[in-house]
Amino acid sequence: MLGARNIPFAAVVALVALTACATSGSPGADDATSALDVAATANAVVVEVIDGDTIDVEIDGTVERVRLIGIDTPETKRPNFPVECFGPEASEFTESLLPIGTPVRVERDIVGRDDYGRLLGYVHLPDGGVFVNREIVRRGYAQPLTIEPNSTYAAEFTADARAAEAADLGMWAGCAG
Repeated sequence: MLGARNIPFAAVVALVALTACATSGSPGADDATSALDVAATANAVVVEVIDGDTIDVEIDGTVERVRLIGIDTPETKRPNFPVECFGPEASEFTESLLPIGTPVRVERDIVGRDDYGRLLGYVHLPDGGVFVNREIVRRGYAQPLTIEPNSTYAAEFTADARAAEAADLGMWAGCAG
């Protein structure tokens, strides 16, 4: 299962509540904050989609590069390497979900930044509750990529990828090989 581990639901809810308090700047926020409440409140705005799994957002006046946790889309902008099969389509799909100016909720996991200084995040659309990372996998534009300890949704991403592959969605149909 790609190194995924099970985390009790209560731990996930507690992590999400802590993330909401830490990013909202409101000490003493309601401890009963649910995952749905957190996802419903935008804390960033999309500035640019870099590729299928990387976006730039503005948070409190600062532009941050965000690497979507738990997923890996085919590359389109890796120096000295060709564009990978279904990379452009993955980028276009992410752009369709996150047009410039879209308010989003960036949720963090255990490790907040990668070795390149990018913010690591799960991205949610406040309207309609779309979980962007998961939608990209579910529609066949990404594979799961679990890098511990950021594995809160690893089991869901793995199940979604298996279902997309079984249904020949996205890259699973277009990049057989």
